[in-house]
Amino acid sequence: QVQLVESGGGLVQAGGSLRLSCVASGTIFTLLRMAWYRQAPGKQRELVADISSSGNGNYVNYADSVKGRFTISRDNRKNTVYLQMNSLEPEDTAVYYCGAALRGPFTSWGQGTQVTVSS
Repeated sequence: QVQLVESGGGLVQAGGSLRLSCVASGTIFTLLRMAWYRQAPGKQRELVADISSSGNGNYVNYADSVKGRFTISRDNRKNTVYLQMNSLEPEDTAVYYCGAALRGPFTSWGQGTQVTVSS
């Protein structure tokens, strides 16, 4: 059973930056494919970015809406995945969730962290 704990959310003005962190435990971190999802009020949860397991070269993938502004990375020494968010926009306001998977779909989730971007 993978446990995930997110942190780093908050209130920021448009154009500002935040860094989200997600610490994983309960399994070998380097085997995990990791992702950040978000869910805005009244909308479905959507993929923001994902990063493959270290054995698969840490390949990264981004939603079109965040390309060039967000960066996903992982620190295997700290069992942590990060989401660096720059040039934030009000449309980025959502609850951000960390997800993990050994294979197949993401089935392990953190509790979520609120990101609010004011205009």
